Amino acid sequence: MKKQNIPEPVPFKFGKKLKTYLGIAAGVGLLALLIAVFLQQLPSERIWANLWMNALMFLFLGLGALFFWTVNTLGESTWQINIQRIMESMGLTIPFAVILFIVAFPGLKDLFEWTHTEHLDKILQKKEAYLNFPFWLFRFAVYFGLWSFFAFYLRKISVKNDFEPYEKFLARLRATSGWFMVIFAITSSMAAWDWLMSIDAHWFSTLYGWYIFSGMFVSAVAVIILITIAFRHFGILPNVNAEHLHDLGKYLFGFSIFWAYLWISQYLLIWYSNIPEETVYYVERVNNFGTIFYVNVITNFLFPFLALMTRGAKRQQLYLAIVAVIVLMGHYLDLYLAIMPGAVGRENASIGLLEIGLPFFYLAAFLTLFFIFFEKAKPVPENHPYFIESSDYENI
Repeated sequence: MKKQNIPEPVPFKFGKKLKTYLGIAAGVGLLALLIAVFLQQLPSERIWANLWMNALMFLFLGLGALFFWTVNTLGESTWQINIQRIMESMGLTIPFAVILFIVAFPGLKDLFEWTHTEHLDKILQKKEAYLNFPFWLFRFAVYFGLWSFFAFYLRKISVKNDFEPYEKFLARLRATSGWFMVIFAITSSMAAWDWLMSIDAHWFSTLYGWYIFSGMFVSAVAVIILITIAFRHFGILPNVNAEHLHDLGKYLFGFSIFWAYLWISQYLLIWYSNIPEETVYYVERVNNFGTIFYVNVITNFLFPFLALMTRGAKRQQLYLAIVAVIVLMGHYLDLYLAIMPGAVGRENASIGLLEIGLPFFYLAAFLTLFFIFFEKAKPVPENHPYFIESSDYENI
């Protein structure tokens, strides 16, 4: 039986005012794209690279949240039950990301050198068995098919438990989450190779999949923090307290350090092995994108490390929200560094109206889908056996 002192969540309504704000944001993004194409007439590779980069960021937010939910479910975590529906709804945006990728498909030849069938590069010829468009497209479909299936199936079980509480549903959630963990470990790494690392097809890193995962996860945690704080403020999640924010802040802090560890480890493996030809990836970014390269490290490691080091910093919601916004922008910059040097080059790459404005459209699209899905279910899974424990959560 639910305790009487646990407040009832306020049902979420995706109202007209919120839709208007999101429509304005989407309009700003589309306007930036139109200006870049028709007025500024930017190089085509820069246009396609921006479309690809934003599609990836859109996907990463949903995929990172789905991972966070499933790993907590598998570990039978109690603290996160009050924010579970946020992660569920973010995960449901994954299937729609495929549309954004397909929009950028006409520019694949501008982004990936290996797609040029006429190339005579011996290194690329040796990789042709893996890096060929039919096989690449097949893998693309498999990734999205699997991720979308798990996102919708897990959500279906979770919502069903709201109306028919039964231990069988929770056991099925845990079992399915276990299968997702295995598949996610393989597909997320392979997708990172296919969609990002193959832009610099002469270079490779055995840690690249983990490196991209760490950025994906931190970005998703940052958005979860922002949505949680907003929903708490409006009474939608009244049982979220400073302890929940503290734990989310610890994830943001800890995985920012993990990102930095993988960031430097990629280079150290090359250095220890004495293979200077593999440093080309870093030489290009340090020599031609030096300012952004170092700002990236400061924003994604040094800043969150110092800003979230103390216990109190993770428990002040306004402060934590500001840190989350800066870290989210930092990982967008990290994605920029992963794509632009190889796809666009120093002559045509820049940060201008397109890079600043276009993300507003993708963010608006992401949030619109998120709010639609969040509205369709109860704000919290009140029939979950850990709901009371999560609502009374204290972490001394």
